[in-house]
Amino acid sequence: MAVQKSKKSRSKRDTRRAHDSLKGDSLSTHPVSGEKHLRHHLTPEGHYGKRKFTLKKEKISEEPENSEE
Repeated sequence: MAVQKSKKSRSKRDTRRAHDSLKGDSLSTHPVSGEKHLRHHLTPEGHYGKRKFTLKKEKISEEPENSEE
């Protein structure tokens, strides 16, 4: 197992931790619809760039899969 040779100073420890803080999500405003969204993600209404995407829902059959009757 690795063991350090001497104690790390407060300065070295804090320098290492300088980038560990959590940052809030950076939100962008969509130019066409004006919606707020995460960068490189769809807007809540389905816009990405200059395109509009729609989600296709699958039909769920109400018949049982294994019918042994």
